[in-house]
Order: sequence, then C-alpha cells, then structure tokens
Amino acid sequence: MQPTLLVLAAGMGTRYGGLKQIDPVGPYNQTLIDYSIYGAIAAGFGRVVFVIRHYFEDAFREIVTRKFDQSVETHYVYQELDIGLGDFALPADREKPWGTGHAILVSRDAVHEPFAVVNADDYYGIDSLKAIAAFLTQDVAPDRYAMIGYILRNTLSEYGAVARGITECDERMLLTKIVERKRITKTGSHIQYLDPTGTAHALTGDEIVSINLWGFHPSLFAHSEPLFMRFLQEHGREKASELYIPSVIDALVASGQIQVEVRKTHDEWFGVTYRADAPSARRCIERLTAEGAYPERLWG
Repeated sequence: MQPTLLVLAAGMGTRYGGLKQIDPVGPYNQTLIDYSIYGAIAAGFGRVVFVIRHYFEDAFREIVTRKFDQSVETHYVYQELDIGLGDFALPADREKPWGTGHAILVSRDAVHEPFAVVNADDYYGIDSLKAIAAFLTQDVAPDRYAMIGYILRNTLSEYGAVARGITECDERMLLTKIVERKRITKTGSHIQYLDPTGTAHALTGDEIVSINLWGFHPSLFAHSEPLFMRFLQEHGREKASELYIPSVIDALVASGQIQVEVRKTHDEWFGVTYRADAPSARRCIERLTAEGAYPERLWG
C-alpha cells in the first residue's frame, strides 16, 4: 500500500502577512507545496490530503492544486474551529486554529493508511521525503513512528523568531523527549529561545529538531484524540493556545504507548515564515532547478 502525504495548510500566516501557502516561489507560479508534492510522488506516495480552511478553498484549488490533480489523487479536509470539540463549547472570541495536533485529528476520516505529515510553507528536500516514504512502506507499525530530524542552525529565519520541536534521543536514535520551543532567534552566532516567562535560554544550534516531517501509522488518531480533549479542558479558553504535534508525540512517548525513530538528515531546508523569507526561498529554488534537482515546469 502506498503511503499518503498529509499537507498542513490551514495556518493563517499571521507573521507572513497573508496566505503564504499560495505565494509562488518557482517558475510557472509553483509554490513550496508543488515541490513537496513533486518530491513525494517521486518517493512513492500515492495520495495527497490537504488540511485547509473553507474561506480560502477556491484560491487554494485554483493556484495550488489544480496543476497536479492529474498527477496524484488529492483530497481535502477542513480545519475549522468547531470540528472535533466534543462537548467543549467554542469560545466566542476564538479565531486562531487549534494547532497542528488538531489538524491531524480533522483528517482521520480521510486517511486510513500510513502517512507522512509536512507543512505547506517548508521545503524538506527530496532525500528526506524518500527516507520517510521508505519508513512508511517498510518499518511503520501501530506503536512505531518516525521523524526526520534537521540540524537547528540550518532551520532558522534571518528575519524573526521560529518554533521548533527540540529533541532528545537515546543511543539507538529513538526519541526520548521532544519539546516545542517558541521564539527561537539567531543573532550572529548566538541562538536562543524565550520561555513563556520571557526568560532567554541559550541553544548550541546543533540540536536535532522537528520541522514537521513525520511518519505515522493511523493508530495516531485514536492516541491523540484524548490528548486533544485534555488540551481543550486545560487550555481551550486561552485565546491563542495551540496543540502542537511535538506535544502529542512527547506525551505518547512518555507514557510508553509508542516509539519514534529519529532519522537525521542533512538535506537542505528553507521556508517562508516571514514575507522577507520569500526572496531567499526563490533563490534556493532557482539554484536547485539549475542544478537539475527539479525541472523548470513540474507539471505537464
């Protein structure tokens, strides 16, 4: 069975100042999503599921997905604020999506096979997609998942703070802990993050981090639902609270319900967290195209 690629594209792009999911970075109006899908098809994925929101669906289909509808089976699910809340009443002032942990849950009726998760606004590299596809076709199990780990210093923006899942592993490269750290910044050679109190903590830059390239068994849906319900009870009244994938995985690892292989990559990463990141992303795509990693026209 070919694995599915789940593309998380429901973010509001607050720091970017718009819908970065649909902004082109390559020739022929190709977005970062185009390059993920192209690499995923080459790696052996047979299906793509997009997590989006209804309000930008028409633009998303027109600009992003109509180009490769003939190349791979596509499906859409919607991360709306009132989906999957159970008995929890949606706060009247809630506008922000509930986070990547919730984005996975809303896809449960559309995904029944092993699947990888990627962000819509990140470039992951062809070899990394091949590595996660190989795991999903050979090694995945109901209690065994995988994460592609990147080197922190290679995943930072020059233009502002980012969030990353910072990992700890044992000697077998099995995940022992992962914590979502926000407000990670780089100034010269100095890298730090700010904790919720605003206190700064230094980082070396050599940490292995998650930028949401995961390989999962569908068992994740049943595992994560009670964690989301608990999150809502504890944090659902906070206006900007989100449940992140690393928080879900850390809880499942800590409870012994799953193991997660961390497969380190030296693949290039770049993304468009901020609008100022976009020119650099375009230059990277130009270089990769010139080097022959991609054709100028990906589709048709």
